[in-house]
Amino acid sequence: MVGIGRWQKARSITATGLAASLIAASFTAQATASPAAAGPELAVDVSAARHAISPGIYGLNGGDPAFNAEIGQSVARWGGNASSRYNFKNHTYNTGSDWFFENIVADEQHTVESVVKSNLDRGIKPVVTVPMSGWVAKDSPSSHPFACGFPATRYPRQDSFDQWDPNCGNGKLDGTNLSGVPTDTSIRADAAFAGEMVAHLVSRFGTAAQGGVPIYELDNEPVLWSSTHRDVHPEPVTYDELGGKGTATAAAIKAADPSAAVLGPSGWGYCEWVASGLDGCGPGADAAAHGGLNLSQWYLKNMKDYSDAHGGKRYLDYFDQHFYPQISGGKDPESNELRLRSVRSLWDPTYVEESWIGPGGVNAPPLQFIRTMKSWIAQHYPGTKTAITEYSWGALDDINGALAQADVLGIFGREGLDLATMWGEPKPADPGAYAFRMYRNYDGAGSRFGDVSVSATSADQGRLSVYAAQRSSDDALTVMVVNKTGEDLTSPLSVAGFDGTATAQRFTYGPADLSAIVRSDVAVSGGRVDATYPANSITLLVLPRAGCSASLHVNGDWGTGHVATVTVTNDRRTALAGWRVGWTWPAGQQVTRSWGTSLKQDGARVVATDAGWNGSVGAGGSTTFGLQASGAAAAPALSCSPI
Repeated sequence: MVGIGRWQKARSITATGLAASLIAASFTAQATASPAAAGPELAVDVSAARHAISPGIYGLNGGDPAFNAEIGQSVARWGGNASSRYNFKNHTYNTGSDWFFENIVADEQHTVESVVKSNLDRGIKPVVTVPMSGWVAKDSPSSHPFACGFPATRYPRQDSFDQWDPNCGNGKLDGTNLSGVPTDTSIRADAAFAGEMVAHLVSRFGTAAQGGVPIYELDNEPVLWSSTHRDVHPEPVTYDELGGKGTATAAAIKAADPSAAVLGPSGWGYCEWVASGLDGCGPGADAAAHGGLNLSQWYLKNMKDYSDAHGGKRYLDYFDQHFYPQISGGKDPESNELRLRSVRSLWDPTYVEESWIGPGGVNAPPLQFIRTMKSWIAQHYPGTKTAITEYSWGALDDINGALAQADVLGIFGREGLDLATMWGEPKPADPGAYAFRMYRNYDGAGSRFGDVSVSATSADQGRLSVYAAQRSSDDALTVMVVNKTGEDLTSPLSVAGFDGTATAQRFTYGPADLSAIVRSDVAVSGGRVDATYPANSITLLVLPRAGCSASLHVNGDWGTGHVATVTVTNDRRTALAGWRVGWTWPAGQQVTRSWGTSLKQDGARVVATDAGWNGSVGAGGSTTFGLQASGAAAAPALSCSPI
């Protein structure tokens, strides 16, 4: 889809943000709110709809390095229009229609090797785009005048010229496309060239299995080559061209690195999802000649057929498409409301596009895009993962854009998307950056939203959207609530299948303070949380897992030894099946005897588990065990956990 700023991509292959000071999260009590309206009921069931959330959904195409590190960026994509003609042998790319079809030599910071090394060094998985259009940039001057696709020396009359390089035109005369001469800027490059590029990166960084580049992308938005790179590829892309080049390039990648994953076709939006360049934006002769399947369906089937014909080896690991909602860049009330509604196109089977795609346009059925991607995969190439390597809902410098972004990240996790990389990343101080922080660093100490999605429902997802996940590291339940209305809403949240503590940590980001995430805890009673969600805000509730606690009482101390009793208390609403208590002696004490427990000591560290007969402890109940130890009595800090 062509979205806000869609055609104003930066000339460099990946954007690099300027360094900026980060704003630390604030942990102060929220101000007393005015009376709130009744909001929709929210419900979470920890035992239902459980599935892993892929860390790959928190990716970016570029952005500020410090911010990326702060949120633990998982994936970085090296791609975009310029990558379609990137020549790794001379580090030169062509800007295409983004900027007067000019050959630019990448600076040292933006060569493919530099970007890959930077990402790998920071523990970020790079996705590297390999060219597939048939052409890559030839050797070019590193400064003006650049080689370009439509030079004034050949076409003195054009609609516009680069103000910094007046020999380079836009390739149009009175709005009509001129014909380019490919060899002005480029040399031919087939699938073998892509294989050489992968082999080169393997020689520098090892295979994917050895910690090198894990994923390679089959070019970028190929159906737009006849527009973005029309100086070398003026012909519309057909099913057969995309399919043939896709399988040949995938095979070359796998030959150079069998452990690497392949991602494609990375279409620009709705028209490319369903139709070839020859057909336009709907079924045509090209589709009819290919079994009536739309382009995405046939692409998957073609990859599967190629796999079957080559011993069953997988040649496409990720089915990837780009998603740009059809909204204006405005931040007026109408645009803001549409921005928040339009996220439903990712999943909602009842939401009909409010754009040229919907009624009055091409009359597409509800997109429910991620679910549609999965249904195409299930039918035509089962086992393929899903990816969206470009997306943006815009307005990241406004709370409205932050609300949409928080909603999108929740949807990605709930719907089981495998990989996503945002295009047009937020600046560190932008509200949109806080949408990422709410999932990836809500407390300023690196704490994150859970990694196992669980059932979360709202009686009105359009007013309060809700997403929930359990965190594997500590079993805490995390619940994200996005208030997309202009009024404070008080809603009951019921939690089933989870034993939590009596207090939930609450972290809120909203218009009251756009420079901080504010903490103010809330009570949990009977598996229910009653909370108010401020207007136009993002709230994260963190419910720690209830467990057990332990305390030590000294019964006798004679200086060179002592006797003590440890009491284990069940703090949960359900029975404990077993328990473990641990502590570290402060002065070299040694346990010489114990009863009512199975106890082991290693150095100063002691771990005591139940004896079997006393492992079951009812809700709110307690049990004890005893010990005798050498050395003076002490009061070590005891930890307790259910087993």
